[in-house]
This record gives sequence, C-alpha cells and structure tokens, in this order.
Amino acid sequence: MRPDFFCVNRLSELAGRDVVFELKALPYGRVQDIKRLQEDSQIHILLAGCVSPNLKDSRLAQKYCVRTAEGKAAPELTTPADVVKNMLLAGEIQDLANEVERLTGYRSMTISEVKND
Repeated sequence: MRPDFFCVNRLSELAGRDVVFELKALPYGRVQDIKRLQEDSQIHILLAGCVSPNLKDSRLAQKYCVRTAEGKAAPELTTPADVVKNMLLAGEIQDLANEVERLTGYRSMTISEVKND
C-alpha cells in the first residue's frame, strides 16, 4: 500500500510553508500490539507509521527537546515520543495516528452490506 500525505495546518501557518507528514500502513497486528503494550499508544502508532518527517532525527530533537528542572534544553535526553509531544498538539497527534490506523484498515468501512431483494 502506498503512503499518503497530510498537511498539519497549524505548523504550516507557523512555518510559512506546508508541513507535510507522509504516513504509511502498519503490518498486520502492529496497531493492536502498540495499543496493548505501549502507554501513549497514539504517539507510538504515529511514530511507527510516519515515513516523513523523520521523527527520530537529531535535528528535531534539538528543536523540540525536553527541558531539565532548571529549564535547560536537554536534547540528549529527548526521545522521539518527546519530539512528537513537543511538536504537535494532542488533537494533531490523534488525527495523524487515526490516519495511520485508517491506512492500516482500521477506522474505515472495509465491507459493505449485501441487500437481498
């Protein structure tokens, strides 16, 4: 299955250009495994299904890093999940994760009713 592309409107407005996420379907059972095994499952579904931007890129960790208790930037302590949480709003994470699920065959009608006349 081919990837699909989704523009994040808020980030695009901030950047002055389209900020586009390329998302792909996940292999059989992967969404369910993530939901069963991971806290913050929507973030991990997005991480697993995001082709671009590379959410594991160290440049994104620099830009969207966590901060220490003293307020100091700590990119070396920043995980890809932290990047997602700091870059995107909760609703944006949910929308993108839902699209990964849709590409995987969830959240869409994959069957249709047959009417007997």
